[in-house]
Amino acid sequence: MASGWADTALRDLAPLPQAGHTARRRAALSARYPGERLVVPAGNLKVRSNDSDYPFRAATAYVHLTGDQTFDGVLVLEPAEDGGHRAHLYLPPRSSRENGEFWLDSARGELWTGRRHSLAEAAMLYGLPCRDVGTLGEELARGEGPVRVVRGHDAGVEAALDGRTTAERDEELREFLSELRLVKDDFEIGELQKACDSTVRGFEDVVRVLDQAQATSERYLEGTFFLRARVEGNDVGYGSICAAGPHATIMHWVRNDGPVREGELLLLDAGVETRTLYTADVTRTLPVGGRFTPLQRTLYEAVYEAQQAGIDAVRPGAAYRDFHEAAQRLLAGKLVEWGIVEGPVERVYRLGLQRRWTLAGTGHMLGLDVHDCAEARTEAYVDCTLEPGMVLTVEPGLYFQADDLTVPEEYRGIGIRIEDDILVTEDGNRNLSGALPRRAAEVEAWMAALRG
Repeated sequence: MASGWADTALRDLAPLPQAGHTARRRAALSARYPGERLVVPAGNLKVRSNDSDYPFRAATAYVHLTGDQTFDGVLVLEPAEDGGHRAHLYLPPRSSRENGEFWLDSARGELWTGRRHSLAEAAMLYGLPCRDVGTLGEELARGEGPVRVVRGHDAGVEAALDGRTTAERDEELREFLSELRLVKDDFEIGELQKACDSTVRGFEDVVRVLDQAQATSERYLEGTFFLRARVEGNDVGYGSICAAGPHATIMHWVRNDGPVREGELLLLDAGVETRTLYTADVTRTLPVGGRFTPLQRTLYEAVYEAQQAGIDAVRPGAAYRDFHEAAQRLLAGKLVEWGIVEGPVERVYRLGLQRRWTLAGTGHMLGLDVHDCAEARTEAYVDCTLEPGMVLTVEPGLYFQADDLTVPEEYRGIGIRIEDDILVTEDGNRNLSGALPRRAAEVEAWMAALRG
């Protein structure tokens, strides 16, 4: 087993398309923490059950700074004597046939899991010098001076730095890396557009099989969308919500094991994650039979108007919270109009009375994570001013629980959400997922065309 193997080295690899962008991101990180060693792990394999691991997904900050997705990888920025930092990637080298790892290690051996890049090949791809991660523990132990590490991804790395970092300093690093993703560059915007385009095709796939889902369950729809995600991307960006009937009133319904019935609504919240790990996040609420009932249409158009008000509020110089407030005010007005809550509208909004039926916030940042930049400081995120290059979702909804005695009986069990991914541009915004229809009549026509 140790001999008789051909040379498979790759010698002419081009850098990843995002390599220039990752270098600029590392430069921004270096400038923020001069003279400090910075350690950003990718994370390790995690056991699903017994000897079966979950599919590996590298930590977001690591991917953003390197473009790499290798388990056990670690990015280290060492302070340079003349200022700045020297960046190195520590990665698992290729499996050794001499010590038998190639065929003996079922978790990491290439005979079992497939070929990985050599350190020299990785250096060409990522534009960084690469070292054997097996030497990292000794390297970290020898270092002196201040250190920061992104915690929660690699216990071995944290143990090697035990006593040399503080929770407060490490949290500040996590916040900075989250805020570094608030404004997307051209590469990121392109990947998010790819994610949205694939997601549109996934929604079309689901509409085409609604009749088959009625004979099975919501799981059929989940599997249908997942096929598109795996064929065109890496995975789904989050657990798909395929919520039919009263399940649509449950914000995070991911069991997807309920019936799909004619005359009810399907709330489909799903997003394709690209092979570079950028994800879309899109929701449409569809009449299973192809046409809205009069009441469904009335409620749907109210959510559409609220979403349009929110989208209209997304522009450079606007406060981040503006789109949420615009959508919530409109829905508060609808609830007053329908007699569900007593006005005036401004009182309802000021007291937040509409939130019983609107539930969640109206959106969030989007990128490598579906809820991107989540560790950013409040003043940098929800209290910020929108800038070109930011990407966020606008997703108002109305949710009338099946047991809510405060609303007319015919409203109960109806949940509606419409969600799109909005890029802030120099002169306003662009709907990255706008290829999917939103108005009720447009949705019906679109569904009819897809179902023949």
